[in-house]
Amino acid sequence: MKYFSIGEASAQSSIPESALRYYEKKGLLPLVERDEAGRRLFSERQMALLQAVTCLKNTHMPISDIKQYMEWVVEGDATIERRLDMMKAHRQKVLDEISLMTQYLQGIDEKIERYHKQIEAMR
Repeated sequence: MKYFSIGEASAQSSIPESALRYYEKKGLLPLVERDEAGRRLFSERQMALLQAVTCLKNTHMPISDIKQYMEWVVEGDATIERRLDMMKAHRQKVLDEISLMTQYLQGIDEKIERYHKQIEAMR
């Protein structure tokens, strides 16, 4: 199995090393291994989990929920239904947010159109 140093994991994921340390401290990256000098080693599985954390974080899932999700991942197959339920609920929240943002975007587009018309009228 291939391992990445924290610097390599940071570069590959575009996440600062300090954030990776924070994620591990908060329990968002469970089971990070360490070498004989105590340096973090990120396995390919850890890198995949990091992608999941990034996805969930960027879609506004609370840190506490991400931590719960990762705890369930570590527990294994017995938690698949709970993880599925969590992902379905989060998906709906994301869809609701997209809908709301689409409405806001329409309002912004209307303002832009109004300003274009006002500028044209002044010329």
